[in-house]
Amino acid sequence: MSDVTSTRTENAETAENTEVTEPGDGPPRLTRLAFHSPLSEARADGIVRRLAGAGPRTVLDLGCGWGELMLRVLAAVPEARGVGVDVNARDLERGRRDAEARGLAGRVEFAEESAVGTVRGPADLVLCVGSSHVLSTEEPPRHTAEALRELRRLVADGGRVLLGEGFWQRPPTPAELAGMWPEARADEHYDLGTLVDLAVAAGFRPEWVETANADEWEEFEAGYQADAEVWLAGHGDHPLAAETRERLDRHRAQWMSYRGVLGLAYLTLVPVVSAVSA
Repeated sequence: MSDVTSTRTENAETAENTEVTEPGDGPPRLTRLAFHSPLSEARADGIVRRLAGAGPRTVLDLGCGWGELMLRVLAAVPEARGVGVDVNARDLERGRRDAEARGLAGRVEFAEESAVGTVRGPADLVLCVGSSHVLSTEEPPRHTAEALRELRRLVADGGRVLLGEGFWQRPPTPAELAGMWPEARADEHYDLGTLVDLAVAAGFRPEWVETANADEWEEFEAGYQADAEVWLAGHGDHPLAAETRERLDRHRAQWMSYRGVLGLAYLTLVPVVSAVSA
Protein backbone atom coordinates (compact mmCIF):
# COMPACT_ATOMS: atom_id res chain seq x y z
CA MET A 1 0.00 0.00 0.00
CA SER A 2 1.10 3.51 -0.71
CA ASP A 3 0.93 6.31 1.80
CA VAL A 4 2.73 9.50 2.70
CA THR A 5 4.91 8.44 5.64
CA SER A 6 5.62 5.17 7.37
CA THR A 7 4.41 6.54 10.71
CA ARG A 8 1.14 7.76 9.29
CA THR A 9 0.68 4.56 7.31
CA GLU A 10 0.98 2.33 10.35
CA ASN A 11 -1.40 4.45 12.42
CA ALA A 12 -3.99 4.74 9.65
CA GLU A 13 -3.87 1.09 8.67
CA THR A 14 -4.35 -0.06 12.27
CA ALA A 15 -7.60 1.89 12.37
CA GLU A 16 -8.76 1.07 8.85
CA ASN A 17 -8.22 -2.65 9.23
CA THR A 18 -10.93 -2.72 11.91
CA GLU A 19 -13.46 -1.65 9.29
CA VAL A 20 -15.57 -3.82 7.03
CA THR A 21 -16.78 -2.86 3.60
CA GLU A 22 -20.05 -4.69 3.14
CA PRO A 23 -23.04 -2.33 2.78
CA GLY A 24 -24.56 -1.57 6.17
CA ASP A 25 -21.72 -3.11 8.17
CA GLY A 26 -19.39 -0.14 8.34
CA PRO A 27 -17.76 2.68 6.38
CA PRO A 28 -16.41 1.85 2.90
CA ARG A 29 -12.69 2.23 2.40
CA LEU A 30 -10.95 4.69 0.05
CA THR A 31 -13.23 4.25 -2.96
CA ARG A 32 -12.75 7.95 -3.84
CA LEU A 33 -8.99 7.53 -4.37
CA ALA A 34 -7.45 6.32 -7.61
CA PHE A 35 -4.02 6.47 -5.94
CA HIS A 36 -3.10 6.13 -2.29
CA SER A 37 -0.92 9.25 -2.50
CA PRO A 38 -1.31 12.92 -3.53
CA LEU A 39 -1.08 12.23 -7.26
CA SER A 40 -3.27 13.91 -9.86
CA GLU A 41 -4.44 12.28 -13.07
CA ALA A 42 -2.36 14.75 -15.08
CA ARG A 43 0.83 14.00 -13.16
CA ALA A 44 0.15 10.26 -13.26
CA ASP A 45 -0.29 10.41 -17.05
CA GLY A 46 3.07 12.15 -17.42
CA ILE A 47 4.82 9.67 -15.12
CA VAL A 48 3.34 6.68 -16.95
CA ARG A 49 4.38 8.08 -20.36
CA ARG A 50 7.91 8.67 -19.12
CA LEU A 51 8.25 5.25 -17.50
CA ALA A 52 6.62 3.41 -20.40
CA GLY A 53 8.98 5.21 -22.80
CA ALA A 54 11.91 3.38 -21.20
CA GLY A 55 10.40 0.10 -22.47
CA PRO A 56 10.21 -1.98 -19.29
CA ARG A 57 9.49 -5.69 -19.65
CA THR A 58 9.28 -6.33 -15.90
CA VAL A 59 7.68 -4.09 -13.27
CA LEU A 60 8.02 -4.48 -9.50
CA ASP A 61 5.74 -2.41 -7.25
CA LEU A 62 6.81 -2.41 -3.59
CA GLY A 63 4.19 -1.49 -1.01
CA CYS A 64 1.86 -1.51 -3.98
CA GLY A 65 -1.52 -1.20 -2.28
CA TRP A 66 -3.96 -1.85 -5.11
CA GLY A 67 -1.23 -1.15 -7.69
CA GLU A 68 -2.99 1.50 -9.76
CA LEU A 69 0.17 3.04 -11.18
CA MET A 70 1.63 -0.37 -12.02
CA LEU A 71 -1.57 -1.35 -13.84
CA ARG A 72 -1.42 1.83 -15.90
CA VAL A 73 2.17 1.11 -16.89
CA LEU A 74 1.21 -2.45 -17.89
CA ALA A 75 -1.66 -1.10 -19.99
CA ALA A 76 0.78 1.26 -21.73
CA VAL A 77 3.41 -1.46 -22.34
CA PRO A 78 1.58 -4.56 -23.62
CA GLU A 79 4.69 -6.78 -23.44
CA ALA A 80 5.39 -5.97 -19.77
CA ARG A 81 4.57 -8.11 -16.76
CA GLY A 82 4.27 -6.91 -13.19
CA VAL A 83 4.44 -8.01 -9.57
CA GLY A 84 2.94 -6.01 -6.72
CA VAL A 85 4.06 -6.71 -3.15
CA ASP A 86 2.15 -5.61 -0.05
CA VAL A 87 0.95 -6.96 3.28
CA ASN A 88 -2.56 -5.47 3.09
CA ALA A 89 -4.78 -8.27 1.83
CA ARG A 90 -7.77 -6.03 1.12
CA ASP A 91 -5.76 -3.66 -1.05
CA LEU A 92 -4.24 -6.58 -2.93
CA GLU A 93 -7.68 -8.03 -3.60
CA ARG A 94 -8.81 -4.66 -4.97
CA GLY A 95 -5.78 -4.73 -7.27
CA ARG A 96 -6.67 -8.21 -8.52
CA ARG A 97 -10.23 -7.10 -9.25
CA ASP A 98 -9.00 -4.02 -11.09
CA ALA A 99 -6.53 -6.09 -13.12
CA GLU A 100 -9.26 -8.55 -14.08
CA ALA A 101 -11.60 -5.74 -15.12
CA ARG A 102 -8.91 -4.24 -17.39
CA GLY A 103 -7.85 -7.51 -18.98
CA LEU A 104 -4.47 -7.44 -17.23
CA ALA A 105 -4.86 -10.35 -14.82
CA GLY A 106 -2.66 -12.65 -16.92
CA ARG A 107 0.25 -10.21 -16.75
CA VAL A 108 0.30 -9.25 -13.08
CA GLU A 109 0.70 -10.94 -9.70
CA PHE A 110 -0.29 -9.42 -6.38
CA ALA A 111 1.77 -11.05 -3.63
CA GLU A 112 0.91 -10.74 0.07
CA GLU A 113 4.39 -10.66 1.58
CA SER A 114 7.00 -8.43 3.17
CA ALA A 115 9.34 -6.51 0.89
CA VAL A 116 12.25 -6.55 3.37
CA GLY A 117 15.09 -8.43 1.70
CA THR A 118 12.86 -9.35 -1.24
CA VAL A 119 14.31 -11.53 -4.00
CA ARG A 120 11.71 -10.38 -6.51
CA GLY A 121 14.20 -8.28 -8.48
CA PRO A 122 15.95 -7.18 -10.52
CA ALA A 123 13.20 -5.55 -12.56
CA ASP A 124 13.32 -3.05 -15.38
CA LEU A 125 11.02 -0.72 -13.47
CA VAL A 126 10.67 -0.54 -9.70
CA LEU A 127 7.86 1.52 -8.16
CA CYS A 128 8.05 2.56 -4.51
CA VAL A 129 5.56 5.35 -3.89
CA GLY A 130 5.15 6.39 -0.27
CA SER A 131 6.47 2.98 0.75
CA SER A 132 10.21 3.24 1.35
CA HIS A 133 9.63 2.01 4.90
CA VAL A 134 8.74 -1.44 3.55
CA LEU A 135 12.36 -1.91 2.42
CA SER A 136 14.05 -1.08 5.70
CA THR A 137 14.17 -1.97 9.37
CA GLU A 138 15.69 1.42 10.24
CA GLU A 139 13.76 4.24 11.90
CA PRO A 140 13.00 7.43 9.93
CA PRO A 141 14.83 9.15 8.40
CA ARG A 142 17.67 6.59 8.27
CA HIS A 143 15.35 4.16 6.49
CA THR A 144 15.50 6.34 3.34
CA ALA A 145 19.18 5.65 2.61
CA GLU A 146 18.74 1.93 3.21
CA ALA A 147 15.66 1.86 0.98
CA LEU A 148 17.56 3.62 -1.82
CA ARG A 149 20.36 1.05 -1.61
CA GLU A 150 17.76 -1.70 -1.83
CA LEU A 151 16.12 -0.04 -4.81
CA ARG A 152 19.49 0.08 -6.57
CA ARG A 153 19.85 -3.65 -5.92
CA LEU A 154 16.37 -4.36 -7.24
CA VAL A 155 16.48 -2.36 -10.48
CA ALA A 156 18.16 -3.69 -13.61
CA ASP A 157 20.88 -1.67 -15.29
CA GLY A 158 19.24 0.62 -17.82
CA GLY A 159 15.97 0.54 -15.89
CA ARG A 160 14.10 3.10 -13.85
CA VAL A 161 12.97 3.60 -10.27
CA LEU A 162 10.03 5.78 -9.31
CA LEU A 163 10.41 6.78 -5.67
CA GLY A 164 7.65 8.70 -3.94
CA GLU A 165 9.07 9.99 -0.67
CA GLY A 166 8.04 12.45 2.01
CA PHE A 167 10.14 15.53 2.74
CA TRP A 168 9.81 18.70 4.76
CA GLN A 169 8.87 21.66 2.58
CA ARG A 170 10.08 23.81 5.45
CA PRO A 171 11.13 23.03 9.03
CA PRO A 172 8.03 22.30 11.12
CA THR A 173 7.41 24.33 14.24
CA PRO A 174 7.05 22.62 17.64
CA ALA A 175 3.33 23.42 17.60
CA GLU A 176 2.91 21.85 14.16
CA LEU A 177 4.80 18.73 15.20
CA ALA A 178 2.62 18.38 18.29
CA GLY A 179 -0.45 18.26 16.06
CA MET A 180 0.89 15.68 13.59
CA TRP A 181 1.08 11.90 13.94
CA PRO A 182 2.20 10.54 17.34
CA GLU A 183 5.86 11.23 18.16
CA ALA A 184 6.42 13.29 15.01
CA ARG A 185 9.95 14.73 14.98
CA ALA A 186 11.66 17.55 13.12
CA ASP A 187 14.40 15.12 12.03
CA GLU A 188 11.93 12.54 10.71
CA HIS A 189 12.24 13.76 7.12
CA TYR A 190 14.92 15.38 5.00
CA ASP A 191 14.49 18.44 2.83
CA LEU A 192 14.15 17.92 -0.92
CA GLY A 193 17.76 18.68 -1.77
CA THR A 194 19.08 16.20 0.78
CA LEU A 195 16.67 13.56 -0.47
CA VAL A 196 17.93 13.90 -4.04
CA ASP A 197 21.54 13.86 -2.82
CA LEU A 198 20.84 10.57 -1.03
CA ALA A 199 19.53 9.09 -4.26
CA VAL A 200 22.71 10.13 -6.07
CA ALA A 201 24.86 8.67 -3.30
CA ALA A 202 22.99 5.37 -3.62
CA GLY A 203 23.95 5.01 -7.28
CA PHE A 204 21.28 6.92 -9.21
CA ARG A 205 20.99 9.96 -11.41
CA PRO A 206 17.73 11.92 -11.13
CA GLU A 207 15.99 11.91 -14.51
CA TRP A 208 13.01 13.83 -13.17
CA VAL A 209 12.26 15.59 -9.88
CA GLU A 210 8.73 16.76 -9.15
CA THR A 211 6.63 17.32 -6.07
CA ALA A 212 2.96 17.07 -5.22
CA ASN A 213 1.25 20.45 -5.28
CA ALA A 214 -1.35 21.88 -2.91
CA ASP A 215 -4.29 20.83 -5.09
CA GLU A 216 -3.05 17.23 -5.21
CA TRP A 217 -2.67 17.16 -1.44
CA GLU A 218 -6.15 18.56 -0.86
CA GLU A 219 -7.77 16.12 -3.27
CA PHE A 220 -5.93 13.25 -1.63
CA GLU A 221 -6.78 14.25 1.93
CA ALA A 222 -10.44 14.89 1.08
CA GLY A 223 -10.69 11.59 -0.77
CA TYR A 224 -8.95 9.79 2.10
CA GLN A 225 -11.75 10.78 4.46
CA ALA A 226 -14.78 11.24 2.21
CA ASP A 227 -16.27 7.73 2.19
CA ALA A 228 -16.18 7.43 5.95
CA GLU A 229 -17.43 10.99 6.52
CA VAL A 230 -20.52 10.42 4.36
CA TRP A 231 -21.14 7.05 6.00
CA LEU A 232 -20.82 8.56 9.49
CA ALA A 233 -23.30 11.34 8.69
CA GLY A 234 -25.97 8.71 8.08
CA HIS A 235 -24.97 6.13 10.70
CA GLY A 236 -24.52 8.04 13.93
CA ASP A 237 -26.01 5.19 15.99
CA HIS A 238 -23.91 2.43 14.39
CA PRO A 239 -21.64 0.42 16.75
CA LEU A 240 -18.62 1.64 14.74
CA ALA A 241 -19.71 5.28 14.72
CA ALA A 242 -17.79 6.45 17.78
CA GLU A 243 -14.43 4.99 16.74
CA THR A 244 -14.94 6.17 13.15
CA ARG A 245 -15.70 9.71 14.33
CA GLU A 246 -12.64 9.74 16.58
CA ARG A 247 -10.39 8.50 13.76
CA LEU A 248 -11.74 11.02 11.23
CA ASP A 249 -11.48 13.97 13.61
CA ARG A 250 -7.97 12.97 14.66
CA HIS A 251 -6.75 12.63 11.10
CA ARG A 252 -8.32 15.92 10.02
CA ALA A 253 -6.53 17.70 12.87
CA GLN A 254 -3.24 16.06 11.86
CA TRP A 255 -3.72 17.11 8.24
CA MET A 256 -4.29 20.71 9.31
CA SER A 257 -0.93 20.53 11.15
CA TYR A 258 1.18 19.10 8.31
CA ARG A 259 -0.68 20.92 5.51
CA GLY A 260 1.89 22.98 3.62
CA VAL A 261 4.73 21.53 5.70
CA LEU A 262 5.00 17.89 4.63
CA GLY A 263 5.72 17.38 0.94
CA LEU A 264 5.87 14.35 -1.31
CA ALA A 265 8.56 14.10 -4.00
CA TYR A 266 8.26 11.89 -7.06
CA LEU A 267 11.78 11.04 -8.19
CA THR A 268 12.37 9.20 -11.47
CA LEU A 269 15.79 7.66 -10.97
CA VAL A 270 18.20 6.07 -13.45
CA PRO A 271 20.73 3.57 -12.04
CA VAL A 272 24.38 4.36 -12.69
CA VAL A 273 25.68 1.22 -14.34
CA SER A 274 29.11 1.44 -12.71
CA ALA A 275 27.63 1.77 -9.20
CA VAL A 276 28.02 -1.15 -6.85
CA SER A 277 25.18 -1.52 -4.40
CA ALA A 278 26.14 -1.76 -0.73
